[in-house]
Amino acid sequence: MRVGRILLASAVLIAVGAGTYAAGINGIGREHVERFVSSSVGSPPARKQATGKVIYFRHPDGLPEYSAVPRQTPDGRSFLEVRQSEDVSFDAVQQENENAIEATERKVLYYRNPMGLADTSPVPKKDSMGMDYLPVYEGEQLKDGELRVPLGKLQKTGVRTATVERQKISRRVRVPGTVQFDERRVQFVSMRTDAFIDNVANVTTGDRIKAADHLFSFYSGDIARAAAEYAASVRAGIGGKGIDGVRQQLRNLGLQDRTIDIIAKEGVVPRSLEYYAPTDGVILERPALPGMMAEAGDALFRIVDNSVVWVIADVPESDLATIKVGQPVSVRFPNFAGKVVQSTVALVYPDLQTRTRTAKVRIEIANPQGTLLANMFAEVEVETGADAPVVAIPGSAVVDTGSRRLVFVDKGEGRFETRDVKIGARGNDTVEITEGVDVGDRVVTAANFLLDAESNLTSALNSLAATEGKP
Repeated sequence: MRVGRILLASAVLIAVGAGTYAAGINGIGREHVERFVSSSVGSPPARKQATGKVIYFRHPDGLPEYSAVPRQTPDGRSFLEVRQSEDVSFDAVQQENENAIEATERKVLYYRNPMGLADTSPVPKKDSMGMDYLPVYEGEQLKDGELRVPLGKLQKTGVRTATVERQKISRRVRVPGTVQFDERRVQFVSMRTDAFIDNVANVTTGDRIKAADHLFSFYSGDIARAAAEYAASVRAGIGGKGIDGVRQQLRNLGLQDRTIDIIAKEGVVPRSLEYYAPTDGVILERPALPGMMAEAGDALFRIVDNSVVWVIADVPESDLATIKVGQPVSVRFPNFAGKVVQSTVALVYPDLQTRTRTAKVRIEIANPQGTLLANMFAEVEVETGADAPVVAIPGSAVVDTGSRRLVFVDKGEGRFETRDVKIGARGNDTVEITEGVDVGDRVVTAANFLLDAESNLTSALNSLAATEGKP
């Protein structure tokens, strides 16, 4: 019997030793083990005095509850001290304990919602799903305009950045236009004295004519008398200033040099005088009719030289500042697929259309074959650009809220700063920044609207924290 009791006590001691070691590692209370041993084999040997500084406090009943500072149970009992000599892994516990003490020494400003909602609390609490609110310590609170995004979340959002550089801003302004005749190449044919039209050439509106082609023949009493005087002077052999004066009189009456030369050659005045086309071109109007009487100044023909035409483009008021005389222009015509005509801006008209808020821009284009017709549609593309390099960023980096324009500057390690910027000239893919960023800064070019939402949330949390912090 005695041997059996000794064997039982030895087994209990071995179990207690293993349990005590596990308790040291897992934090199980030694008091439960000691009470168990005491009830099984009698009183245990005297406990060795613990040494070292207190690294944490544990529940007096051995429950898995610990505290970095002195604490009491709900029934008023104090948590037990655990010193360095009582723990198995001194270094790890010491490091964790120092971190815990450091955390307790920092001042908690408030607790924020773990899901990122705009909800804070001055004391620890849980959300509707049982998740603990996260503490925000003094020094971790972001300043106005600052934003911090975890690196893992940053990769998932697809944030991309670009470096602010100095470069020339260029942009293509695409506007509609129409073909018009050059006003300087339109001519009216009329008589400077009353005349009767004898016959008219077999041409109609739209016909193309050459310079010196016959247009009509006429009779005019005033011209006939001056022509007879000129013919007599020629026959008499009068030369010098005398005959030059008579010849000039015929020019003043509207007689062409070719007809005057015929009179000088033949020495007689024909009953019907000829009138010839003054230029190459197209007949726009043909009021002249055989047998009609044309008073001085009546239009008999209207002819235009369309070897050069204008393209009048309508440029919006917002783009007008970028258009200058001499800038290169590409013009396309819908009815000539693939045909591109290169030219330059010849004139920016000095007035603005009130209804459309557009200004007219003139481009001159050669039309030797006459294929470009009046009122034909055109697509005008003007290449605009700054004369010197300017501070520029990608256009996608600018977030326009309506009341302000801002960019996000990457400060590294998931930290971003919101900056208001002022915009200058706009290019195809870039925009000039006159104030707000400097060369070398890195700005966010993709997913910046997500950062804007995160920034608004951070501002809301800071505002709530400031409000709750007031007495």
